[in-house]
Amino acid sequence: MCIFCFPTSSVIPLHDHPGMTVFSKLLYGSLHVKAYDWVEPPCIVENKEPGSAPVRLAKLAVDKVLTAPCETSVLYPKEGGNLHCFTAVTPCAVLDILAPPYSEDAGRKCTYYHDYPYSAFATGNGSKVCDGKEEEYAWLAEIETPSDLSMRQGVYSGPAIQT
Repeated sequence: MCIFCFPTSSVIPLHDHPGMTVFSKLLYGSLHVKAYDWVEPPCIVENKEPGSAPVRLAKLAVDKVLTAPCETSVLYPKEGGNLHCFTAVTPCAVLDILAPPYSEDAGRKCTYYHDYPYSAFATGNGSKVCDGKEEEYAWLAEIETPSDLSMRQGVYSGPAIQT
């Protein structure tokens, strides 16, 4: 369980929740959400820039501003926008419930991505995967954890939670 408190314009970069279901609730404020799902079967293209990771095709699932109060979002392991980024439009807070939690030992490591427009890479075989709707697709490349990403952990000090 996490609560993210955002000042205006702060960002959690594009990242994933592999093999996880996430319940996400905007508690207050406004938040821009941009989210993708992987295209299946995987469509992977080599990135021609030296030292760059290959890119994988993803389909846009969500690109909108949420304003509290609003519905809870559910991100499933393979659908619903499991790869997403958040940008605070106003000061806001998001409650996330992750099931199961991140665990590198179990293959659930958070990976960060950079998204490129569909037109930035050819599919290699000359065919168009997106059926003329290029704006609904992007190529995602793994990146290192952004150096300017800063998250602080806190300890819950409220009343005891009964189980």
